[in-house]
Amino acid sequence: MGLGLRITGALVGFALTVLILVDCFEGILQPRRITHRFRYARAFYRSTWIVWRATALRIRSGKWREGFLSVFGPLSLISLFVTWVGGLILGFALIQWGCRTALHGPDEATSFGTYLYLSGTTFFTLGYGDVTPAGALGRTLAVMESGLGFGFLAVIITYLPVLSQAFSKRETVISVLDARAGSPPSAGQFLLRIARSGNLAMIDPALAEWERWAAELLESHLSYPALSYYRSQHDNQSWLATLTTTLDICSILLAAVKDFNKYQAQLTFAMARHAAVDLALILRTPPLVCDPPRVSEADLKRLWEALAQAGLKVSSEAETDVKLAELRGMYEPFINGLARQFLFALPPLIAEDSVADNWQRSAWMARLPGIVSLSQPDRDNLHF
Repeated sequence: MGLGLRITGALVGFALTVLILVDCFEGILQPRRITHRFRYARAFYRSTWIVWRATALRIRSGKWREGFLSVFGPLSLISLFVTWVGGLILGFALIQWGCRTALHGPDEATSFGTYLYLSGTTFFTLGYGDVTPAGALGRTLAVMESGLGFGFLAVIITYLPVLSQAFSKRETVISVLDARAGSPPSAGQFLLRIARSGNLAMIDPALAEWERWAAELLESHLSYPALSYYRSQHDNQSWLATLTTTLDICSILLAAVKDFNKYQAQLTFAMARHAAVDLALILRTPPLVCDPPRVSEADLKRLWEALAQAGLKVSSEAETDVKLAELRGMYEPFINGLARQFLFALPPLIAEDSVADNWQRSAWMARLPGIVSLSQPDRDNLHF
């Protein structure tokens, strides 16, 4: 091999190692949004998601499609770790090969495969000892790689529980929303149920809880973008549906509900919209206008009539629909873009009362005769 080729190989190996270490540091250890243009992790997720998403669109069954999409989050994270580890092993092998490190081993001829084997056993600290570096430089590189491999694997092991904890914390509020706003959640169902209960004072505590949840959603997904691909336990729930429902509720309260202190609704709307806009930006998802419109005039008419019948004082002024449309226009293009990108179904503004919530139905009801199933009148009465 020529000297120039060896030097080039060593430089490529050094550059590859530095690139992966910087990407790992930014992706795992640095809890801050990365603004520079190129990141390997971002390119990895965007390229693999394009293929995964295109494959999912070919699956006709909605249940099978959701199951297929739910695999991508954890599988892609493991695949990213594998490419990081493989890149580091390859990088050190190139450095050792480029530096012409003398090796003690069973083979007389030292090929690049031997250097690759040495790098792999060193990174994972296997300690076989069948191939060892002879010179000072080779031994130094081996010690550096073994320490790096030990620390790298430790960081990955500690990263997974943190990600799992953030996911569980996100899903808790999504599950709580089930009994409050239906499955899938909708702003109309939330306001109808709380109006029928006669306890309108519970609106502000719920909005305050969702304001904090939206802030935590933004922080966790900016720090760990892989969480965006993790789907909820139920197919009719998602972090985007919860964020959309929160914005819809605040928009209705701000635009139409009378005799109501709207301060908390303003705070929650501001935080939730901030989350929607920043997530669309960091996930490189351009806003898209809903076509056809997400809410029709018939939906709005049914919403106002239902809320009035439930005892909620709703403004009947002509400007109400215009103001609601203005508020929706501040966030709908962003959530629509996210929904198209991640194949999420956006929740309706008002859902049917006849649809059972997740807590009201179970596969055990159909399989075991001793389990009591809720009839339609019972389900209607149990909509709080």
